[in-house]
Amino acid sequence: MEQTEHYRNRVSDRLLREQLEAAGVVLVQGAKWCGKTTTAVHAAGSVLYMDDPKQLKTNLSLAENDPVALFEGAKPRVIDEWQLAPQLWDAARFEVSRLGAVGMLIFTGSAVPPDMSLITHTGTGRFAWLTMRPMSLWESGESNGRLSLLSLFNGSAQNVVSNDMTLDRMAYLICRGGWPGSLQLGESAALRQARNYIEAVCQSDISRVDNVGRNSALARLIMRVYARHQGTQTPLSTLLADVNANRGENISPDTLASYIEALRKIFVIEDMPAWSPNLRSKTAIRTSDTRYFVDPSIAAAALGIGPKDLMGDLNTFGLLFETLAVRDLRVYAEAIDGHVSHYRDRNGLECDAVVHLRNGSYGLVEVKIGGDTLIEEGAKNLKKLASKINTDNMGDPAFLMVLTAHGSYAFQRPDGVWIAPIASLKD
Repeated sequence: MEQTEHYRNRVSDRLLREQLEAAGVVLVQGAKWCGKTTTAVHAAGSVLYMDDPKQLKTNLSLAENDPVALFEGAKPRVIDEWQLAPQLWDAARFEVSRLGAVGMLIFTGSAVPPDMSLITHTGTGRFAWLTMRPMSLWESGESNGRLSLLSLFNGSAQNVVSNDMTLDRMAYLICRGGWPGSLQLGESAALRQARNYIEAVCQSDISRVDNVGRNSALARLIMRVYARHQGTQTPLSTLLADVNANRGENISPDTLASYIEALRKIFVIEDMPAWSPNLRSKTAIRTSDTRYFVDPSIAAAALGIGPKDLMGDLNTFGLLFETLAVRDLRVYAEAIDGHVSHYRDRNGLECDAVVHLRNGSYGLVEVKIGGDTLIEEGAKNLKKLASKINTDNMGDPAFLMVLTAHGSYAFQRPDGVWIAPIASLKD
C-alpha cells in the first residue's frame, strides 16, 4: 500500500520501521495536521479510518462487540484516530499476545482517549510509542542538512556551507510552521493555516479531548497568554494573573490548569523538563519546565502576528525562533535516540537546550537570532556552564553549539564552540 507520489520523507519514517520490527503495535501520536496518518499509511499494508463518517457507527459498534474484525487486513494495518474507541487498545494487546507477532498494527491519534477507564492494560512489551511533531526545517526542505546532530556527538562534524537564510525568510517560516499541508500553498494561504489551526483547537478540539465543554474565547486568551511566555519558566500563578488581567471575570487556578492540560492532551503544548547535572559545587537548579507550543506558528497565530510584526519586534522574534529551534532539536534528537531538556540555576546561568543520548552523551546548545554580540554571549554562557559540570561523574559535553537563525557557514571556533545556522542542521 506504500504511496510514494508526493510523499515528503520524514525523520519518523525510519523510527516507525524500527519500532514495527520490535513491537506488535506502534502508537503514533502528535498534534493534528503534523502528518501522522500520512507517514503511517506510507508504511502500511492497509488502513482503517475510524472517523470515516460513512463507517463511523459501524466501526464503533465493531469496536465494542468484535474489535478483532477491525484488525483484518494486510499488515501492518493502520487504525487511524484509534482513541475514538479506546477498547481497541486491550483488544490489540490480546491479539498481539495471542499471535506472538510484531509489526501488526499502527495506531494513530491526535489526542489522549477521553475515557482511560476502558483501558486495563499498559501495553508493556506489546506496544511501542512514537511521537511526531510538525516538520523540522530539514524535513520541509529549508535546511540543507550538511551538519548532522549525530556528527556533533561522534566527533566527525566538519565546517560546512549553510542555506543562507535571511531574517525575513526565517520570520515567515516561524509564522508558517512545519505543517505538511502548508508547504505547497502560497505564502498568504500557508500563514492562514496556522490561524485556522487555532480556531479548530479553540472551537472544538479543546472540548472534544475529554468531553468537557470549554469556552472558545477563554481558550484563545489562554493560548495568547501562553504564547507571550514561550521559552520561559513562568509559573502557573503568573499565567493566571495575566489571563485574569485581560478578562472581565476571574477564573480559578483549577480552570486554567484544566485548559492547559487539555492543550497538552491534544499535543498543542509540549513543555521542556529541566536538566539536573552533576556540578562541581552546590548550586540551586531551577526545576520548572520551560513553556513551549509544539510549533512556533501556534504562538504567532495566538498572538495575532505575522512575519512583518516579528521583524519589527526582535525580542518576540527571538522567543519564537527559540520555539522553532526546540521543535527541530526534538525531532533530530529523537531520531538518534535522544531527548532535549533545559538548564537554569539560581544565579541566572541558562542553557536553552541540552541534548542527551541514551548512552549518556550530551551536548549544550544556546539559541540566538545571530549577530556577533549575541553569539558571543551564547558562547560565553556555554563555556561557563561546561566549566561547572563535574566531568569526573558525567564526562565532558560532546559539543557546545550556538544555534542561529541565519548565517552562511556552520563552523567550529578555535575555542571549540560550534556556530551553526539552523538551516544547516539535521539529525
